[in-house]
Amino acid sequence: MTQPHSKTELNGLSPVCKNAFARWHEMAASRDLSKVGEIARDDVAFRSPVAHTPYIGREALTLVLSTVIGVFEDFTYHRQFASDDGMSVALEFSAHVGGKELKGADFIRFDEDGLIAEFEVMIRPASGLMALGQAMGAALDGKLDAFKGKQS
Repeated sequence: MTQPHSKTELNGLSPVCKNAFARWHEMAASRDLSKVGEIARDDVAFRSPVAHTPYIGREALTLVLSTVIGVFEDFTYHRQFASDDGMSVALEFSAHVGGKELKGADFIRFDEDGLIAEFEVMIRPASGLMALGQAMGAALDGKLDAFKGKQS
């Protein structure tokens, strides 16, 4: 995996993915993820750190990410890496939720058209993950149930 020169550029990222990657960073920086579906496939899979099965679809991805950006305090990306094939990225971040500090990683896989095909999040430590799960559960209150996909 390669490291970037800037937050919106990433050495080794496939040219087909660069537009979506730059737009992702613009949305994250503005804390407005309401249009994330525009850079994702219709059947994008979102894998949550607190759910066993993925949530499927642009609407689910938009709902989760728009909600979490409001739950996170002091959200910051630190490092980012591209896969050897240039079709996936890993983005390390930190944030606070409910007074708990957390570190995490976003794993984004793009398809051949440069759209997000899969978005997976991992969080540590357990205290930060639990605080995030509680805050997201309260904010979403069952709104994601209709988007649960098949286990893969």
